[in-house]
Amino acid sequence: METLNHEPHSAVNIARHISARIHDGTWPPGFRLPTVRALAAELGVNPNTVSAAYKQLRDAGVIQTDGRRGSFVPHSRELVVETAIAHGLRDLASGHVDARLLPQIPADIFADYRLSSAAGADGLHLPFRQFVQDWLQRQVAVRAEPVFFSSSLDIMERALSQRCIPGDKVALESPCWPPLVALLAHLRLEAVPLELDAEGAVVPDAAALQGVTAVILTARAHSPTGIGYSRTRWQAWQQALAGLPALLIVDDHWGALSRQPFHGMDGFANEWLYTTSTSKFLGTDARIAIAAGQGPTLQAMQRRFALGPRWISPLLQHIVWRLWRQLGETGLAAIAASYQNRRDLLISCLNSHGIRAPGQEGEGQHIWLPVANEAHALQFLAARGWAVQGGSALNLTKQSAVRITIGVLDEADCAVLAADIAASQAAGGRTVY
Repeated sequence: METLNHEPHSAVNIARHISARIHDGTWPPGFRLPTVRALAAELGVNPNTVSAAYKQLRDAGVIQTDGRRGSFVPHSRELVVETAIAHGLRDLASGHVDARLLPQIPADIFADYRLSSAAGADGLHLPFRQFVQDWLQRQVAVRAEPVFFSSSLDIMERALSQRCIPGDKVALESPCWPPLVALLAHLRLEAVPLELDAEGAVVPDAAALQGVTAVILTARAHSPTGIGYSRTRWQAWQQALAGLPALLIVDDHWGALSRQPFHGMDGFANEWLYTTSTSKFLGTDARIAIAAGQGPTLQAMQRRFALGPRWISPLLQHIVWRLWRQLGETGLAAIAASYQNRRDLLISCLNSHGIRAPGQEGEGQHIWLPVANEAHALQFLAARGWAVQGGSALNLTKQSAVRITIGVLDEADCAVLAADIAASQAAGGRTVY
């Protein structure tokens, strides 16, 4: 066994030298590290010092611990959050928006725009910021000044990194948006699942919220169930979080398309962060995420952002400003209606087969369907030409389910898909060839 012969033998130095051996390949993937007692005896230090070093490495994701088997160099630290779709299948799994609903780019979109040459510019497109600020006040009664980031996940990653340390607890709805599970794992944060019912996430007892550093709630069009919060449930969360030091992150990704009411942030006395994005109605090329908040975390995120990306391109801000204004309330309502009509139709077709999905009265681009045998359902539907997302990866309790995205689903497809889902459930666990 290779030994560590570096001094002084503090926990920091031990962790640094182990990390160096892993990164230079001396200790390859799968290598089993010495036990805490064995390495402590070899180095002549207290076992607590080695234990502290191993904890630092685990928190950073450099090593993994597997119970009595000990600590190992992981084979891969890559996080896979995308679903691989087999060739020839209709993709109802990836979560793409409907490209047919995205606005056309006008020929004169840059007619009044001039490229900037200022290296020290603040990166603000003032008309866009004012437009967003007016939208926030008018549509969601958020009066805080908006700050722009790359994506909703970017906002959440920065907020959690700023607010939490490895080992902290973060409460979030289960099932949830798939990248959140991977993000919490990457940040070494402990996920605390919140049960959902027809009114939103059920407020756990006070003991369950003790020690929670952050809470993530999806205000409307919860992904993947489509559930929106009732005013009563929203107020219950306001009361539950009052006086707690937890940061509340409100994900309102469907905000510009939602036809359900937003119950506001004024009732939250704790620190909060409201987020929304343009991706659902402008697509990923014209995606800007918007954050507004109460408390120091957003300001700290701004300062950190200024040391890296510095700002979101004013050119992109100009494009988003023009396209958003071009759509207007009428265009946004038409996009929302298209998704809602297809969602309602598929739910109605499922109901006709005696299948009831949660979030019957919800909205958004997903339907969540618990199933008895997830692997069988995925296999059966693939045999019928449909690719859907397995649900166990989307919920912290590993409930057997599938998520169906309606972004590329036509109304004419709904009856066929519902019949295939019903046939899948009727087939039970029989193997499909």
